[in-house]
Amino acid sequence: MIIIPAIDIKNSRCVRLKQGEMSKETVYSDSPLDMASHWVERGAERLHLVDLDGAVEGRPVNRDLVKAIVGSVPVPVELGGGIRDMKTIDAYLSAGVRWVILGTVAYKDPDFVASACERFPGQVILGIDVRDDRVAIEGWREETSITASEMAKEFESRSLAAIIYTDIHRDGMSTGPNVEATRALARSVSVSVIASGGISGLQDVLSLLPLSEDGVIGMITGRALYEGTLDLRQAVELTKSGNFEKKS
Repeated sequence: MIIIPAIDIKNSRCVRLKQGEMSKETVYSDSPLDMASHWVERGAERLHLVDLDGAVEGRPVNRDLVKAIVGSVPVPVELGGGIRDMKTIDAYLSAGVRWVILGTVAYKDPDFVASACERFPGQVILGIDVRDDRVAIEGWREETSITASEMAKEFESRSLAAIIYTDIHRDGMSTGPNVEATRALARSVSVSVIASGGISGLQDVLSLLPLSEDGVIGMITGRALYEGTLDLRQAVELTKSGNFEKKS
């Protein structure tokens, strides 16, 4: 299992939001590019980028900054936010992004996601963002009636790289991850899952590590790293202390 630092980009700065509220931001750096290099130096094996402006506007906004980050780091990058058409996917993957994350469009146009998985097998991640077990879309501003499990099942047979499961209530709150809901989702599908939301320190990393047996391959964390309650080097060393296998 790997630790994946999150770099959320808003107005060209590195920020973290509380429960996805665009008005509840904390700016941690004026240079997302510098933060990317910093986390790699601290041992990151993968980075999680989100174009927050793009998620709200439904189109890429920080494209040039994303490309600069991808071109500056030696580790793979996954990217979400405002990716709604095949041209954008192709442009990002051609620029070196390893995986694109599709969330809102998966709900609004599932056929498009199916086509994207067929055209780019193993390079599409399904982003499932949940509030009270209901999927939220459009930068978490709109709630749907579909559950996380229902959405996951709809795309399970596609060539997804993984599913990112985010508990919105816990995101940016440092209240601990939703271990049980993450485990339940991972057990219900054959696709590997990445946990997101709520990690506050090493104790939360420890709580998620056993889920590797259920198919959870990684965990995304942001605020805990930026505020220093989680040391990335220490967390990475912890994940390497056991044998955590990817679901086959």
